[in-house]
Amino acid sequence: MAVGSGERPRHVLILGGTTEARRLAAELARRADLRVTSSLAGRVAEPRLPVGEVRIGGFGGPAGLAEWLRTHRVDALVDATHPFAEVMSRNAARAAADTGVPLLALRRPGWTPAEGDRWHRVASLAEAADALPALGRRIFLTTGRLGLAAFAHLTDLDFLARSVDAPQPPLPRRTEILLDRGPFTLEGERAVLRAHRIEVLVTKDSGGAATAPKLGAARELGLPVVVVRRPEPPSGVPVAVDVPGAVAWLAGR
Repeated sequence: MAVGSGERPRHVLILGGTTEARRLAAELARRADLRVTSSLAGRVAEPRLPVGEVRIGGFGGPAGLAEWLRTHRVDALVDATHPFAEVMSRNAARAAADTGVPLLALRRPGWTPAEGDRWHRVASLAEAADALPALGRRIFLTTGRLGLAAFAHLTDLDFLARSVDAPQPPLPRRTEILLDRGPFTLEGERAVLRAHRIEVLVTKDSGGAATAPKLGAARELGLPVVVVRRPEPPSGVPVAVDVPGAVAWLAGR
């Protein structure tokens, strides 16, 4: 990917917001032969900004993203969004197919249970809500602020909901909000579970080290954990599980 005289740098668009997206942007920003733009959805009030050019906000669906790819002469697209950003991933796949821009999904591996874990895997937040009454009454929700409506009908349970920004209604009637941002520690997560007398942890299978300590704390305390399975990337899209894999894929373009 060396740039010769008169050649423009190859333009890489990273659909980001994740730790891996920021690491990839920092890695690629060192390359003189590349121009890197990171796109953030704008759902967090004060996001951690990556190195390089940054745009914030939606594209207006797959057609809007395709137009952006054409207008800004994007040569490669990396979907490094959250593993549960299913709509954005579908939009990226459609836009890439419409424009012929190569697309890679950068997805950190999901978590795997360890000895002593009491995991209950479910397919959705709705299934997670259905499972809770039989598991406990004091619930720690770590699924983010946008999906709390799935639990709003559980009026007899007590919830502690953690998110970066304050969630909007509808919420469960008996909900305490904990505003915090990872990375978290095992000691800190253990203290949260004990202080709030948590009986059940609910999480998405986001993977990564930043929020994994809650799983270790739940294991130590013998708590059940409801784990929402992550969606699969769109069919036919190649996947890298780490930043070196993404860099290698880009080198082959």
